[in-house]
Amino acid sequence: MAIKFPRTALTAAAALLVMGTGLVLGTGTTADDAYAAGAPAPVTTPAPAPAPVTTAPAAPPAPKAASPVGALFANGSHYCTASVVHSGAGDLVLTAAHCVKDGMSFAPGYHDGVAPLGMWTVTGVAVAGGWTSSADPDLDFAFLTVRQAGNANSLESLTGANVLGTDRGFDHRITLTGYPDTSDSPVVCEGTTTRSDTYQMRVACPGFPDGTSGGPWVTGGEVIGVIGGYQLGGDTPDVSYSAYFDDDIAKLYASVTG
Repeated sequence: MAIKFPRTALTAAAALLVMGTGLVLGTGTTADDAYAAGAPAPVTTPAPAPAPVTTAPAAPPAPKAASPVGALFANGSHYCTASVVHSGAGDLVLTAAHCVKDGMSFAPGYHDGVAPLGMWTVTGVAVAGGWTSSADPDLDFAFLTVRQAGNANSLESLTGANVLGTDRGFDHRITLTGYPDTSDSPVVCEGTTTRSDTYQMRVACPGFPDGTSGGPWVTGGEVIGVIGGYQLGGDTPDVSYSAYFDDDIAKLYASVTG
């Protein structure tokens, strides 16, 4: 903001500075007379130059985290889909129970044949008792505990995570993600879920063949389903199913998170 002075003050100041011979303030003599009498002439000190403005360099953008959705591998090939779900330890992954097998590993953010955060070994599996005893399609979900040798970071700290959503009803606008067996990149679809049975949901999303099982159904940061359930997720690539997430999955989640 400019500082304004009265015009009369500016005029008087200018008169005192002309040729250095104006009156010395508070006296009846000129500057030359005062100097001749031994008094020091008034010294005009120039205003200091403004300090240079230093602009801090812009901070580099934070590295983009890998997606919480990734591919499940066994025997060197990906065959199902899974996603990171929030937990205190940050090491929990959600998939379909029918995807569980020996020697699993998880590649978060897998794309174009690249695992940006490497492989995470599955060290623990939790499925509902009803799935173990009879492969109940209403219980087709599983939690996997993972770790990566030599990495002190939790998986969730690197990828972020969806929150487990239970008893959310059947009608939602969701984002569905899965890895087809024949592709090294995920397919993604937005669709609206509906109720297909007492404890089953369905969604019409084209292009979700074998390999997309376990893919998360996400709405508002919550995962409310995974491809599975009826017909192990559906018998056509254009309609997918999920077991309804209610107290059964809530109890299973509590059993692995404490």
